[in-house]
Amino acid sequence: MAFNKGDIVRIDYNAYIADIDRLYDTTSESKAKDAGFYNEKYKYAPMAYIVGSGKVFKALDEAITKASIGKEVSIEIESKDAAGARDPKLVEVYPIREFYKQEINPIPGLEVKFGNKTGVIVSAGAGRVKVDFNNPLAGKDLRYEFTVTEVIKDQEEKAKAIVEMAFGTSDGFSFEFGDNEVSILLPDIVKFSQEWPMMKFKIVSDMRESFGVDTIKLVEVWSKAPATDVADKKKKKPAAKKEKTEE
Repeated sequence: MAFNKGDIVRIDYNAYIADIDRLYDTTSESKAKDAGFYNEKYKYAPMAYIVGSGKVFKALDEAITKASIGKEVSIEIESKDAAGARDPKLVEVYPIREFYKQEINPIPGLEVKFGNKTGVIVSAGAGRVKVDFNNPLAGKDLRYEFTVTEVIKDQEEKAKAIVEMAFGTSDGFSFEFGDNEVSILLPDIVKFSQEWPMMKFKIVSDMRESFGVDTIKLVEVWSKAPATDVADKKKKKPAAKKEKTEE
């Protein structure tokens, strides 16, 4: 069985750096714990994915398209077809004072941000810090073991999956489906999210493509707090006692 472009599926997977057989990503909580990178904030469950969207390496996307539900697939991808070769020009050196200004203790292995670039500290010493801005997978052959667990057909579940792929969670979102439009009622969490302004464009694009509609409505509700009786809010203050003056 092959899937069609635009199908939304859920995938269980384990991703390895092939030459050293090291697991670096997984949807399995137990495997993440065994590998030492378990994150309690991450939800370990089959990942939602839009077939043919190109949001993973091309060879992996093609393998997913040809897969069958419930059948495990193993695929190796050479570095040139994955994250590409390492670029020495992406290893940069900064004065150590730049880190101290940001109250960062520059130790090797620490992930840091400079502007819109994210890198990993390679070394620190003699007043200088070397930072590698290469993709962590650059220069590495990869192996993926994955199983497509389901094809999502239900409209609401598809909408939840699209939000989850972009925003990380669909908790609190609700959906209404009309003629040539989808309305998304947004939870309060998006009002305070720095990522939401960018993520919403991905959601709108994927919703249009998956549901074949022209209009996506993002509904943000700001409710006024219920009025309370002013008399209940104000506590009556006891009358001030007059001090007696001795004559």
